[in-house]
Amino acid sequence: MDLKQKIEELLQEEASDLEISKALRHYISAYFTGIDRLFERYQGKEFLVRHTRYIDSIITSIYRVALRKLFGIYTPLSNSIPLTLVALGSYGREQLAPYSDIDLMIVYEDLPGYNVKEIIEKILYIIWDSNLKLGHRVHNLRELREAAREDITIKTAFLESRFICGSKFLWFKVEGALSEIREEGRKEFILTKIAESNLRREKYPLAMEPHIKEGVGGLRDSNLLYWIANVIYGIHSLKDLRGELFSDEEYRGYRIALEWLFKVRVALHIAAGKKEDRLLLQYIPDVADLLAIKGRDVSKRQQTLVTKTLQAMHTIDLFSQIFVKKLARPYLFERESIPLLRSKRVAPKIYRCNKTLYASYHIKEYPIRELLKVVTATDFSRVDPSFIHYGKRARSPRSISKAGAQLIKEIYYKDQLTPLLRLFYDADLLPYLVPPLKKVMFMPQFDGYHRYPVVLHSLKSLEALEKAEDLFIKRLYDSLSPDEQAILKLAILLHDSGKGRKQRHHDVGAKLFRVYAKKLGFPEELVETGALLIKHHTAMTETAYNKDIHNEKVLFSFIAPLQNQKRLDMLYILTYADVNGVGREIYTPYNAKLLKDLYHLASEAFNHRAAIDEVAKRMKREESLKKSRPFQELPKTLQKKILAIESNLFFIKHTINEIIEISKEAYRTETYSYRVENENYLVIEIIRSIPLNLGYLLGRLSFLDIASMEVFKLFDGKKYFKIEFREEVGEADREFVKEVIEASFDMEAKIEIQKPIIEPDKIKVDCEHSKTYGQIEITGKDQKGFLAYIAKVFDDFGVDIATAKVHTIRQTVHDLFLIEKEDGVCRKIDSIITKLTGV
Repeated sequence: MDLKQKIEELLQEEASDLEISKALRHYISAYFTGIDRLFERYQGKEFLVRHTRYIDSIITSIYRVALRKLFGIYTPLSNSIPLTLVALGSYGREQLAPYSDIDLMIVYEDLPGYNVKEIIEKILYIIWDSNLKLGHRVHNLRELREAAREDITIKTAFLESRFICGSKFLWFKVEGALSEIREEGRKEFILTKIAESNLRREKYPLAMEPHIKEGVGGLRDSNLLYWIANVIYGIHSLKDLRGELFSDEEYRGYRIALEWLFKVRVALHIAAGKKEDRLLLQYIPDVADLLAIKGRDVSKRQQTLVTKTLQAMHTIDLFSQIFVKKLARPYLFERESIPLLRSKRVAPKIYRCNKTLYASYHIKEYPIRELLKVVTATDFSRVDPSFIHYGKRARSPRSISKAGAQLIKEIYYKDQLTPLLRLFYDADLLPYLVPPLKKVMFMPQFDGYHRYPVVLHSLKSLEALEKAEDLFIKRLYDSLSPDEQAILKLAILLHDSGKGRKQRHHDVGAKLFRVYAKKLGFPEELVETGALLIKHHTAMTETAYNKDIHNEKVLFSFIAPLQNQKRLDMLYILTYADVNGVGREIYTPYNAKLLKDLYHLASEAFNHRAAIDEVAKRMKREESLKKSRPFQELPKTLQKKILAIESNLFFIKHTINEIIEISKEAYRTETYSYRVENENYLVIEIIRSIPLNLGYLLGRLSFLDIASMEVFKLFDGKKYFKIEFREEVGEADREFVKEVIEASFDMEAKIEIQKPIIEPDKIKVDCEHSKTYGQIEITGKDQKGFLAYIAKVFDDFGVDIATAKVHTIRQTVHDLFLIEKEDGVCRKIDSIITKLTGV
């Protein structure tokens, strides 16, 4: 049984108001329970119209119930009662979302013989008791004009009035009053609504969680255009202005975007189960499912939803801005100002006034090079919507010619680049002029950090640089050459252009940058600098915020890829712009100090060229290691342990295969393991987690000539030793070597070693080698037991060898040790030298 029949049945039974309200609540609840199924069949505007008409049917039923309750079988015809029910706002526009407020206006005439106020009370009582979410107004017909004068919000609502039920005779009078209201105070209304819009847009910018209703490019921008068109032309639909205000093609793009927002808003209400107009992250999965968005995986479908929504809002934003301005021009400018504007002409139908560019709306298509010539030759800080409309008329070729590339390159030398790029963004020219941005134009960033889509964030980053408040940053930027400034701006613009791919976006962005910058004709060295900045654009924040910047390894790892001070300066500037592009409150005094401290420490570290070169070689090997399949097949915990090995020499000295095999063996080793090879010459490899009596080991084997020795700290307290001898040994001696190795894990084992000749001037000690390590370099004549004696002395003084590199060339021994600066070992250096030399 449908609602109309049920109500009639209850009325016949003389049911109470409570019983009728209960029936209404049941029907309304059942409707909302199945609203998602209705959405599956009808989406967008069609759903909104059907939903609006359902609410109309409820309101109409309540109106009839009220009349029957009061008049019984003597109920007069609706036209005979001076009362009419009118829909306002989104309800009036037939754009009512599922959980939006139902804006209802009841208009009456207070005539003798009609107790209309009792009818109104009855209607409202039943509506409230049925749990409809109602916002209502009650006006005497005579009060309408006065109400509109007192409150512009009321006047705005009146513009969207729609008859629901009641007296059509009275509705005709209401329409007459509304027509007068529409024409009254037109200029004041337009200027006030534009001012309100500006405040609203500032409050709700186009961001990662866009406000579908109030945000920039939201439904309210579309409403504004309609309201202004309505008071000027009296139209009931923007479609009526096709061919007069805008072209069919322009209107078609706008309508497609608007239809998408209608779908998203309804889906959002259904997903939230309440009135919710912000596309919050928590609702995105359900909204994507309701809209049946396709994609290779869940993440891609959700990204598509937000991208498409942001793109639609961008379309509505520009359409509304451009044509609101076109409609409102007669009310915004005084006729006396027109000669002044003409005197500021910079090109045919193009004007510059107060650093703002304006253009005529009556311009046909033209080659894009004309636009580029105008904007590169003109100093301006903002553009009027009329100039955006001019930009949208530019005709772009399929590819950038050599002459076009030169014109585009000149843009990056402008002091104020952001206004140009913002113009290109608004006019939908950015994908042509900067192809690397094509795939990320409206791409969201679901990382919990960024607030804006990729391209908007990049534009805000550039703006942060051009409006930099940090004097130190400004001085660094001013110290760059014009070419360096241009390449830095381009790097800031493209620093996130690689997002949305499977590979690391830093690397993809660097590749895109190289291709584009070369096409524009930038020198090779500058191109590589820009690509390097993009590849490492998060290195400064990651290092400053998350690592110990006073640790030499951390510091050298940070600066090694940069290679010189100039690149450090440029990375610091880029980082400042990037962080401020997220939000000014993100660049806190605390964060600023961390970054500046890192910058100064890194600047000082450039004095240690050898260490930087060593770290650079290690990082290169690390990159190759991470890309190798055997490494990728290792457990994640072991991968992390390998990359955390402190010794740069370990990575430089060994091949990728050797690094992996040594690390795998160390991972398996609980106390110690060793391997003895005897092909061509004897090689001993030991991995241990318990102490090794190195002096004893080398002393027992001093009858053999040592060619080289390496010692490396690995992970989990384990060390790797590799000792190479000049000769191979027999089988008996090989077994003896194994016995010696086993015995060398007894720290009480002693051996007398003859002291070799070591000259004091052949020992070089650098206890300031780094914060963690000291360095001891010993050279001398090749002698039996030379290394064994040094190792025994180190054992006696508790010297912990972190890395050792020992080799013999032409009867001369070169021993280099990195030692742990623990237990005051540097205070014992004099005693150690005395013991080594006997002097």
